[in-house]
Amino acid sequence: MSFYNAVRRFLSEPGPMMTADPTSAEYAKTEYDLRADAETILRAAIDAVDPERLVIHAMKSHKKSIPTGGKVWVAGFGKAVIPMARGLHRSLGDRIEGGVLIAPPGTQAYIAPQYEIFRGGHPVPDQGGVAGACAIRQMAREAGDDDLMICLVSGGGSALMTLPPEDLPLEDIQAVTELMMSAGVEITEINCVRKHLDALKGGQLARETAPARVLSLVLSDVVDDPVDVVASGPVSPDPTSFADAVAVLKRYGLWKKVPLAARGYLDRGLCGEIDDTPVKNDPMFLRTTCVVVGDGDTAARAACAEAERLGFESQLLTSTLSGEASEAGDFLAETARVLRASQSPDRPPTCIVTTGETTVRRRGDGHGGRNQELALGAALKIDRMDGVLIASMGTDGFDGPTDAAGATVTGSTVRRAVEAGVDCEAALASNDAYSVFHALDDLIVSGPTETNVADIQIILLS
Repeated sequence: MSFYNAVRRFLSEPGPMMTADPTSAEYAKTEYDLRADAETILRAAIDAVDPERLVIHAMKSHKKSIPTGGKVWVAGFGKAVIPMARGLHRSLGDRIEGGVLIAPPGTQAYIAPQYEIFRGGHPVPDQGGVAGACAIRQMAREAGDDDLMICLVSGGGSALMTLPPEDLPLEDIQAVTELMMSAGVEITEINCVRKHLDALKGGQLARETAPARVLSLVLSDVVDDPVDVVASGPVSPDPTSFADAVAVLKRYGLWKKVPLAARGYLDRGLCGEIDDTPVKNDPMFLRTTCVVVGDGDTAARAACAEAERLGFESQLLTSTLSGEASEAGDFLAETARVLRASQSPDRPPTCIVTTGETTVRRRGDGHGGRNQELALGAALKIDRMDGVLIASMGTDGFDGPTDAAGATVTGSTVRRAVEAGVDCEAALASNDAYSVFHALDDLIVSGPTETNVADIQIILLS
C-alpha cells in the first residue's frame, strides 16, 4: 500500500465522516482519556461482529433456502464456529438433523445434542482437526438430493479442518505450515498451498456434499472477503492450481525445504496424476450459495460510530491494511503525523480506523504477534509526539503465540521503555515486541472473543 495514495484517498474521497461538536466536554483529551476511549472503541468494534447475532440476521434473509422435506445438516469450522452454531440453532432449532463442528481449544463446548464437537489445532493443524474433518466428510457423503448442508465458516478454519490426502502424513502438512508462517507468507498464498495439500479445501467439501444443496455462512477474516480464501474455501470454486501452490513455495525459497512426501504430492498434481481443485464452471456449484455475514469492514464502521459518540471526528481509512507488520506501523505513524500537521486548533479530536491483516518476517526468536510488532513499529515513529495513540489488536483476542490480542502505543512509549531498561529498536529487530509491552503494561489482553474478522487498528489524535 502506498502511504501517499492512501492519505490522498482519505483527503479527497473520504468515506462517511462523523463529526463531533468541538465545544463538547469531550473535546480536550489527555493520554489517559485516549487510552480509555481506545478501549471503548475497540470493544464496540468486537461487539459489532458478534457471530451469533450476525448468523441470526443472515438466516432471516435466507429462510427460503431451508428445505421443506429434506434434512438440514451443519458443518462448522473456525474460531467463531461455536457462537455461529448458537445463532443457527436459535434460527432453526429442531430442523437441524445433525452436525459436526471443529473449534479451537478453550472455546465453549455445549451447543445442542445434534452436534458432535471436535477440537483442532491452530495455527498448526493436529490430529483432533483431522478427526473432525473425517466426520464432516462422512456426513457430507450421506447427505441426499433433497438435503441442505449449512456450512459455518470463519477464520482459522484452514488449520482447524485439515484432512491430509491419502499417503500424505499430517506431519508433512504441519511442517509446510510452519515453514510458510516463519517466512511471512501472506494468508492468500498460504491458503493456496493448503488447498493443494488437503482433501476438503478448495471446493472439495462441496464435491463430497453433491448433489445436496449447500448454504455457506462466512465470517470473513480476509481482506476483500474472497470466499475461496476464508478457511481455504472448502465449498467455493478455486481459482488456484497445483502450479500456483508450487510457485508460492518457490517464490519464498521454501520448495527445497518441503518434506519429500508433500513435495512429491504437489509434483504429481503438476503432472496431472491428481485431480486439481474444482473451478467456477463446475456444475456442482450451481447448488451452492455463499453469504458473507460479517467482516472487518463491519467492525471498522462500528468503531467509527463509537468514536463519533465519544466526540471524535472519525474516518475509516482502509479495510485492506496488509504487508509487513512493522512497515504498516510506519504507515499509521506517518498518517498520524500528516494529520496532526494539518489539524487546526479549533477542530475536534480525530479517530482513524483501519482493518486488514499484516505479516511478520521472522528475523529473530523473540515473542510477539503481528499486532504487537505493528504497534512497536509505530511507537518508534511517534516518539515524543503529544496527544496521539495508536492501537492494534486481533479481533479474535489472539496475537501470535501470546496471551495478548495486541498493544497500545503513545508518544511516551519509547521514553517509558528506556526508563524501564528496554530497547525498542532491538526488540523490533528480534521480533520481541511482547517483552516491551509486557514491561510497560501496554498489552491489550481481551481473552478469546469468539469472533474473527482479522485485525483492527485505531489512531486517536487529541
